[in-house]
Amino acid sequence: MVRENELARARRHSRIRKRVSGTVARPRLSVSRSLNHIYAQIIDDTGGNTLCSASTVDKELKALLKTGGNVAASKAVGTLIAKKAIQKGITKVVFDRGGYPYHGRIKALADAAREAGLEF
Repeated sequence: MVRENELARARRHSRIRKRVSGTVARPRLSVSRSLNHIYAQIIDDTGGNTLCSASTVDKELKALLKTGGNVAASKAVGTLIAKKAIQKGITKVVFDRGGYPYHGRIKALADAAREAGLEF
């Protein structure tokens, strides 16, 4: 059962990646999650570079959060990735939900990034 779910997510992710690509002007905000953590990266696909990243494993967030696998942690990661991106001059991104359904922790991260100033 678990393997089937992983394969279904991989198929959804490949469908999404056919359409979503990050450029220099509008990089890709990629989200990945596990049971205990959530990760976000802003990626320029033309050069293959990660411009900035944030996760619940980062020292600055790990001290503040009790656990990294909940909606509150996702909001903190969304706010942090937006602040890091704005410091680097990035205001517009395309959102790559990584094949995960757009609700719960993924939606919380996206909403927090929007509120902190990212446009997508």
